Amino acid sequence: MTPVVDLKNIFMNFDTGNGKTLRASVDVNMTIHEREIVTVVGESGCGKSTIGKICLGVQKPSSGKVLFNGTDIWSKKFKWSKEYRLMVQVVHQDSYASLNPVKTIDQILSDPFLFHHIAKNSTEAHKKVIDLLNGVGLTPADYFANKYPFQLSGGQRQRVSIARATILKPKLIITDEPVSGVDSSLRIAILDLMKKLNEDHNIAFLYITHDLATARYFGKGGKIIVMYLGNIVEHGDVGEVIDNPRHPYLQALLSALPPPDPKKAKIKKELPLKSLDMPDPTDPPPGCPFNPRCLYSEEICIEKNPELISLKKSQPHFVACHFEKTKIPLWK
Repeated sequence: MTPVVDLKNIFMNFDTGNGKTLRASVDVNMTIHEREIVTVVGESGCGKSTIGKICLGVQKPSSGKVLFNGTDIWSKKFKWSKEYRLMVQVVHQDSYASLNPVKTIDQILSDPFLFHHIAKNSTEAHKKVIDLLNGVGLTPADYFANKYPFQLSGGQRQRVSIARATILKPKLIITDEPVSGVDSSLRIAILDLMKKLNEDHNIAFLYITHDLATARYFGKGGKIIVMYLGNIVEHGDVGEVIDNPRHPYLQALLSALPPPDPKKAKIKKELPLKSLDMPDPTDPPPGCPFNPRCLYSEEICIEKNPELISLKKSQPHFVACHFEKTKIPLWK
């Protein structure tokens, strides 16, 4: 099956203006198929959002190919069509900034229906808006339709953003930290809503987050990609990768999570890192980008950046580490 989006050998470099170059993506390969959930995790500045912009088609990579339905969108011969422009939608982290503050929810959601001639007039558009609001759990729909964004909570605004993203029936929705600004008590409800859209409407999701807990919950059954300084250091099936992390970086991330048992939370656990500070992304270390912080690094880690190698045949699991089979301890 042809992927909805296919990234091939993507490099993304940014000129910082002071003679230095920021490497946001280093030889990234990724596919997103219909109805698939792909999660990208990592620290701030690792290149997660850049990958989202490249998949959205608004950021041209420095090199590599971006294929939409098998077509290279940055080829000189390519011309944007309505089909390609509408196949990918986005849900932003800041739901307030992404919604027009001087329009009601009814007006915000009616505009796409009218502009794309999905509704013949405002009356028909309003009926579709009501159905849309009911579908994302904003009931009574008439009450919310007449509200302005500032009159809604963060979770309610994010539901409106998700509803808007589904109007044009996209094949892929890119979500960049969609629940980070939502109360913790409502995060599961937002994730369940997106999961329902994925299952009922065959919409693929690219879920960008730094939260491994929501990554595992929402991405269950899908793929996860762990990034560090623009490099993919581990990827595979969500359950397999998080249950059996093989890269020292992912093991450190998981070690930083508080345990579910409050009694164990009182026990201070030292992170398996040489340093808590991330290297300057404009001056990355030679070889493996994680070697300055890795407890297991040796000379080869400075000399050569490891390639992604497959660990299992039964489940997809790839890791980029020279010592995965010899020095890295099993996760407990």
